[in-house]
Amino acid sequence: MKNTLYIVLICSFILACNTSKTVNTKNNKAHQETNLAANDTVKITSDKTEYEIIIIEPGFNFWVNASARPRNFYSQQFLENRNNFYVIEWNQRVLQPQQFDPSLYELQINYQYGTDYGYEVNYLLYNYFIYFQLTYNQRLGPFVPRI
Repeated sequence: MKNTLYIVLICSFILACNTSKTVNTKNNKAHQETNLAANDTVKITSDKTEYEIIIIEPGFNFWVNASARPRNFYSQQFLENRNNFYVIEWNQRVLQPQQFDPSLYELQINYQYGTDYGYEVNYLLYNYFIYFQLTYNQRLGPFVPRI
C-alpha cells in the first residue's frame, strides 16, 4: 500500500466584477488562473520512499527555484526536525479556526516524525513553510523564517 503525504493548499483569486468586461475576457482570465495553478503545482513522488507531496500554491514553484537555498544545503536531519516542529504548529492552527484564519490553515498535514520521507519531500515541505511564513506574514514558531 502506498502511503501518501498530501499537502494541498489551494489559493483562489478573487476578481472584482466589472460590467464593462466581456465574457471572453472573463473566460481568458479564468483560463490564465487555471494555467497559473497548474504551473505552480509541485508534485514529488518516489517509488523508493513511497511518499508523495503535492503543493498547490501560486508562486511557490518560482520561489523555490529562485530564492530557496539549494538542495543539499541543509541536512535531512535538520529538515526533519524543523518540519516536525512546523507541522505540529500548523495542525494546531487548523484545529483552531476561531483564532487563526481558516483560509490559510485549511487542511492538516499528515507527517509522522521518525518516518523517512526522503530528502526531496522534506526539502519541499520545509521550503513551503518558509514561503508560507514570508508570503502571509505568519510565524509558525520561534524560528525566524529566512532564506
